[in-house]
Amino acid sequence: MSPDDLWSIGQLAERAGVTVKTVRFYSDRGLLPEAARSGGGHRRYGPDALDRLRLIRSLRTLDLPVPDVGRVLDQEDDLEDLIAGQLREVTSRLAALRWREAALRLLADCTVRERAERLRLIGTVTFPPGTAAIARFWRNWLPARLPSKVATGIIDRAVPAPPDDPTPAQVLAFARLQEFVTGPCFVPGPRAGTEHGVPEVHAPEVQVPGVQVPEVHAPGKGYRPAVLYAGLPEAFELAAAELRAGRAPHGGEALDCFAAVHAAALGRRDTADFRRGLHRMLAAEARIDRYWQLTAEIETPPPGPPEPTPGAADNWLRAALGATV
Repeated sequence: MSPDDLWSIGQLAERAGVTVKTVRFYSDRGLLPEAARSGGGHRRYGPDALDRLRLIRSLRTLDLPVPDVGRVLDQEDDLEDLIAGQLREVTSRLAALRWREAALRLLADCTVRERAERLRLIGTVTFPPGTAAIARFWRNWLPARLPSKVATGIIDRAVPAPPDDPTPAQVLAFARLQEFVTGPCFVPGPRAGTEHGVPEVHAPEVQVPGVQVPEVHAPGKGYRPAVLYAGLPEAFELAAAELRAGRAPHGGEALDCFAAVHAAALGRRDTADFRRGLHRMLAAEARIDRYWQLTAEIETPPPGPPEPTPGAADNWLRAALGATV
């Protein structure tokens, strides 16, 4: 190109609709190469610089960092991957803002006494919240030697996913759940065998009012927790169907599956005598019903009916067992 076909920095800025300072900024960072220099040492740009400058502005409008813009222009990074990364970041920011909004509404719609307690709870939660503490609770609660695949499946079903657009009530429930799983109230008690060989759990001597401690997993002779936890999801799914239909606890396929899984885990036959012993063991077993109550509140905002949680399914099956023995 002849010097007459080149533009000064001011001419390029005018054609692009930006300031000279903007053009100089991108030129100094190597994003906008100059085509030549004038006799006085002034920068000169070709028409292709206008297209490049417009592309830079588009990428910056998407909040892409300047170093990333440079790599895209030099074809070192794939634009599609960078856009996907920015999209994930924006989605996370929006979720955080929705959680902040719901938390503020929670604080605005309460009494002065409630506000102090809610502020304390909200202070324990990040926005958007994570589930690491809840997953850690389950890893500590489950038997130590449970196969990784089985344990992961249980944790995936048991840990509630924080909603992207929560209600104030869901924010409060999540904060309470976070406090619940990190509290110092899960003190295990001893295990013993019943006359039917079914392990049973006794509550510890020290308890926190209103909070039930989790079951202690200290397998007795012949007890195979992997068999129990691999089979319980099927029983819970069958019970969940009964709960959705609004049926009262009763004998049938769901209960048969539930009893058979426990029998297989203990190396026993599923007999009437076994079920009576199983009923006594489960009746004495410590519970975490509060966990499942809060989980249901997180997963199902009002006014919709709550989706059955594994805890609700377990309660239905225990009640069905009691009704039949």
